[in-house]
Amino acid sequence: MDHYDSQQTNDYMQPEEDWDRDLLLDPAWEKQQRKTFTAWCNSHLRKAGTQIENIEEDFRDGLKLMLLLEVISGERLAKPERGKMRVHKISNVNKALDFIASKGVKLVSIGAEEIVDGNVKMTLGMIWTIILRFAIQDISVEETSAKEGLLLWCQRKTAPYKNVNIQNFHISWKDGLGFCALIHRHRPELIDYGKLRKDDPLTNLNTAFDVAEKYLDIPKMLDAEDIVGTARPDEKAIMTYVSSFYHAFSGAQKAETAANRICKVLAVNQENEQLMEDYEKLASDLLEWIRRTIPWLENRAPENTMHAMQQKLEDFRDYRRLHKPPKVQEKCQLEINFNTLQTKLRLSNRPAFMPSEGRMVSDINNAWGCLEQAEKGYEEWLLNEIRRLERLDHLAEKFRQKASIHEAWTDGKEAMLRQKDYETATLSEIKALLKKHEAFESDLAAHQDRVEQIAAIAQELNELDYYDSPSVNARCQKICDQWDNLGALTQKRREALERTEKLLETIDQLYLEYAKRAAPFNNWMEGAMEDLQDTFIVHTIEEIQGLTTAHEQFKATLPDADKERLAILGIHNEVSKIVQTYHVNMAGTNPYTTITPQEINGKWDHVRQLVPRRDQALTEEHARQQHNERLRKQFAAQANVIGPWIQTKMEEIGRISIEMHGTLEDQLNHLRQYEKSIVNYKPKIDQLEGDHQLIQEALIFDNKHTNYTMEHIRVGWEQLLTTIARTINEVENQILTRDAKGISQEQMNEFRASFNHFDRDHSGTLGPEEFKACLISLGYDIGNDPQKKTGMMDTDDFRACLISMGYNMGEAEFARIMSIVDPNRLGVVTFQAFIDFMSRETADTDTADQVMASFKILAGDKNYITVDELRRELPPDQAEYCIARMAPYAGPDSVPGALDYMSFSTALYGESDL
Repeated sequence: MDHYDSQQTNDYMQPEEDWDRDLLLDPAWEKQQRKTFTAWCNSHLRKAGTQIENIEEDFRDGLKLMLLLEVISGERLAKPERGKMRVHKISNVNKALDFIASKGVKLVSIGAEEIVDGNVKMTLGMIWTIILRFAIQDISVEETSAKEGLLLWCQRKTAPYKNVNIQNFHISWKDGLGFCALIHRHRPELIDYGKLRKDDPLTNLNTAFDVAEKYLDIPKMLDAEDIVGTARPDEKAIMTYVSSFYHAFSGAQKAETAANRICKVLAVNQENEQLMEDYEKLASDLLEWIRRTIPWLENRAPENTMHAMQQKLEDFRDYRRLHKPPKVQEKCQLEINFNTLQTKLRLSNRPAFMPSEGRMVSDINNAWGCLEQAEKGYEEWLLNEIRRLERLDHLAEKFRQKASIHEAWTDGKEAMLRQKDYETATLSEIKALLKKHEAFESDLAAHQDRVEQIAAIAQELNELDYYDSPSVNARCQKICDQWDNLGALTQKRREALERTEKLLETIDQLYLEYAKRAAPFNNWMEGAMEDLQDTFIVHTIEEIQGLTTAHEQFKATLPDADKERLAILGIHNEVSKIVQTYHVNMAGTNPYTTITPQEINGKWDHVRQLVPRRDQALTEEHARQQHNERLRKQFAAQANVIGPWIQTKMEEIGRISIEMHGTLEDQLNHLRQYEKSIVNYKPKIDQLEGDHQLIQEALIFDNKHTNYTMEHIRVGWEQLLTTIARTINEVENQILTRDAKGISQEQMNEFRASFNHFDRDHSGTLGPEEFKACLISLGYDIGNDPQKKTGMMDTDDFRACLISMGYNMGEAEFARIMSIVDPNRLGVVTFQAFIDFMSRETADTDTADQVMASFKILAGDKNYITVDELRRELPPDQAEYCIARMAPYAGPDSVPGALDYMSFSTALYGESDL
């Protein structure tokens, strides 16, 4: 197989592009090459006022070949031979071939004799070599070869057209849509692309060829019928024709580059604006939640019932476990988003983001502090209110019991005291009535303590703001009034009996003794029954043990009480014996008391029944207190492990944040793995929350086995999650700064090593002297002036520093620099401001001038740009973004609809208002 190559030192031709003369044996390909190469040559020869008809015949004398080379190269060749002899023709062709070789093209197997003899294969090969050298070689897209660059250009230009798929220079072009897409992409007004059909290739091809010839000055180099009728169109013919489109549209490449730069700048601006909108929304939502929550936490209106207060406690528990933790995460994420946004703005040379008034991070922190201040005393208030209501319920029940016993005792006493039975009584009956009255007075005096207790309980209920105090007060007042009335009636009856005492002499001492002993014993039994039925409330094992001891002491007195009971019954039995023995006329019962032996025995039996019940109640309470103690120990066992664990993790995060093991990416991966291990510890916190809930449900208010409360654990856990998240964000921002400023890993390690060395107390911060020593260790000459230890430079020092570094310090230039590093005009420059200034001066970032220059290219060197130009050169969303924000152009050369891209460019970088 014969070959010829055309190469340069950079091998712009790939091996598959080598000339294969055997392929010309295909008549269809030869026909296509003849027509294409002839049209290509004529497109250049017509500039010289001539053309060729037959490619193998018209180049035989070498004259038009030399003329073609002069036109396409713009250079003059050696003077041609005008003779008609073969030697003259060979000389002219050799001059042309020598010129081609002088352009770095190596010709293989192509000689002047073959061209002069009209060898079709050699002539087409020579023309293809010329096309490659002067039409295709200089095509390069993203450092690709000529053929690959041309193919890549076609693919990019036709990418938006879904029915076009350019993969080669033969069958990909058969349906004609590729040619139409190239024209439509650059000149959409020339072709109605929507009406083209993939199944009508002849119409598509002829449309593209006609439009290209008529409007783009590209001659018709191919026949549509030849392309459609060939299984695989000739690659060289297609490449030649497509290269004409490339050169026709190459002027649009410059505009595309400018549009790409603008797109990049606008994309950064749009992303930053979205981040700002997200921050504003998240901040507004969080502040609104805090605003709604604080009044709820500050509401200290007490409830009247234990159930209502316990529901409030349950609501507060749900708030701490379910509602607040997500807001803690939102607050942390808000700070992270704010820091990331500021870093991106700084790295992209944009002004810092200032949130809306009232939505700064400091405002959110202040609002959060108010929330936690309101929350701090809310739970304690709830527990105190529950204790108060518990105490009130106990006192109210005790009041009702004592009042009921007293009212039962006073029932009928007033009627009894108002009787005038002494007027018709016998002497013995009078004496009996007198003694009975004395017994009643003893009984009355014995009940004085109960009345005082009832009044004291009512007073305490009033002081504790018991919700049903009016009914308690009314009942207490009724008892007191009745008691006063009983006292007055008693005194009145005594006076009446004393008036008739002279008439009464005999009284049965046994009845009197019975009454005197039965009354206190009956009172003792009533007191015992009251105490045995009295409710109790305890919170510790010690308290229930004290009640149990008192109960045991009471049981120890029962034998003596039984003896007293038998003695009293013995008196009654003696009375009955005397009555039976002496046939005493006794009407009714003992005149001195209404207490019968049956009543004493009944109450005694009741006391004996209440004792085991009391035993059971104390035993059950003792078991409940033991259960509460186990709950305390169970909570303490976990809290005493989790509390130190959280503290240890906080310290380890602090150490990790100042250590330098590996790259920043390694540190970031380490911190994320560390964060994962912390999150995996969450089930233990949840388990402790469950134990804490059991303790609260059991109304346990203290725990001597641990110093940790659930509040301590919650706050520590939230601080731990916030600390690891902030540390990860700091490393991410360090990576952003390193990548944007071009700082190497070695420099980062050096900065960190120096910082850690002078951070003596491992606090993560440096004092002024430590900071100064750190800068000196990095090679900065701070100076030994004892008055300059603030970590800042005054105006003169900063100016001297800049001059020493090569800056031209005119007054205007220095004023400009000072406005950057000292925007608040304090007269000092912080080290951070100095570093930011140097980074900004040396960093390769987009500027307003670069963006204005790009817009000027799109506008065709005009001082304004139109809506149509923006929509033609930019993607739709970014074109509309510019149209919506550009101000109308007001210059003397303005036209209707002109937009001012200069003010828009400066506004992007904060140099004016957008």
